[in-house]
Amino acid sequence: MAETVTPFGTAPSLLDSLDPLLRAWLPRQRWFAGKGRPVTGFTPVAVTELLPPDGRLGLYHLLLRVHQPITPGPGDCYQLLIGVREALPPRLAPALIGHLDQGPLAGRTVYEALYDPRPAEVLLEALRTQARIGGLRFERDARQEIRTGLVARPLTAEQSNSSVVYGDTFILKLLRRVVPGVNPDLEIPLALAREGSPRVPAPTAWARAEIDREPYVLAVLQPFVRGAADGWELALRELAKGEDFAAEARELGRATAEVHTALARALPTVTLGHAQLEALAGGMTERLAAAVQAVPALRPYAGGLRQAYRDLDRLAVGGRTWTAQRIHGDLHLGQCLRSASGQWSLIDFEGEPVRPLAERRLPQSPVRDIAGMLRSFDYAAHSVAPPAPQWASGCRAAYCSGYAQVAGRDPRADPVLLRAYETDKAVYEVVYEARHRPDWLPVPLSAIRRLAA
Repeated sequence: MAETVTPFGTAPSLLDSLDPLLRAWLPRQRWFAGKGRPVTGFTPVAVTELLPPDGRLGLYHLLLRVHQPITPGPGDCYQLLIGVREALPPRLAPALIGHLDQGPLAGRTVYEALYDPRPAEVLLEALRTQARIGGLRFERDARQEIRTGLVARPLTAEQSNSSVVYGDTFILKLLRRVVPGVNPDLEIPLALAREGSPRVPAPTAWARAEIDREPYVLAVLQPFVRGAADGWELALRELAKGEDFAAEARELGRATAEVHTALARALPTVTLGHAQLEALAGGMTERLAAAVQAVPALRPYAGGLRQAYRDLDRLAVGGRTWTAQRIHGDLHLGQCLRSASGQWSLIDFEGEPVRPLAERRLPQSPVRDIAGMLRSFDYAAHSVAPPAPQWASGCRAAYCSGYAQVAGRDPRADPVLLRAYETDKAVYEVVYEARHRPDWLPVPLSAIRRLAA
């Protein structure tokens, strides 16, 4: 394993002292994917000292494989930024990991460093200067300026990753669960920047690591959209006021189509023929079968839901084809920002983090993104009391109309493919809510009843 040895001892001795603290702390983090199973150990992938802990503050960058029961393979690799202080000031109390009583840092306090402006500013300076520290490589677009003196503040709303805003100028997304390979969260925005797309903030800088000859993307810095409203929060506010959202949905449809059109120019496209569509329908059928076993509430609707996939398979047998391209992969209202001027932007092109990286980078039908957004309108409308299905219907129609104005083809012209993707998404939502938010289960079940009819 690649490893940067610190002057305070070997990485294993440092990790031995951190081990019991991290076992308790990691499962409590929102971005930790292995909840519900104990952490049984760690393997260091890379340990890099960013600030020596010989003064008031120390900073370590860790890439650790986390071992848990019934986890196939070597274990997930997580990226951690560990701050070291003699004692934490009250403002950093929520970031506490614990106090070390052994090892090279005995007597010190360790904490989540992204909560602390000084360590976060160390990352920005490394990106600005294109530093190389141990196995870490900090790179940037030389055409974009990174000013010094930008004050860092963490964002608290993210779940699968962590973000820091620098002076309302930049936002740094730190990937938590990292995998080797080309990450679409950097690949796709760079491709769209080459196309001059205004709908996605162009990457300013990024951090990588090369470990055992495998590339890892660790973080991406992009311009911060000042005064932007999160699409989900905006939709809920309009719902609460009883306001129509169709005009916004139409503009969001246009933005989605512009991004899809630019991606089709920037990256290769393929044709989905019989074999590919058969595999697509088969995968959806398998996920439905697993979901029915996991969530008994799905059983009465399984036959109707399965019919959506049979209809898609029949079109494949009949010779129907579609064009596939790179897409967003996890599109919903929360992945969209509306600026103060009314311009919509799409963010977070990582795809569904639970899916393998190779799968997330495959060309897919743009209808998958569209189905995700249609589900998101439905989610918003059914997350309020009383539910507002007519509001959702208006948004869905307006979004498809806006998409058609740019793409030249209305997504509703492919009803079989759209229904199959929307059904697959709703089935996924049922399983997710049953596991994580049982009180929300009626939201996707209302769509299941509609889609199965």
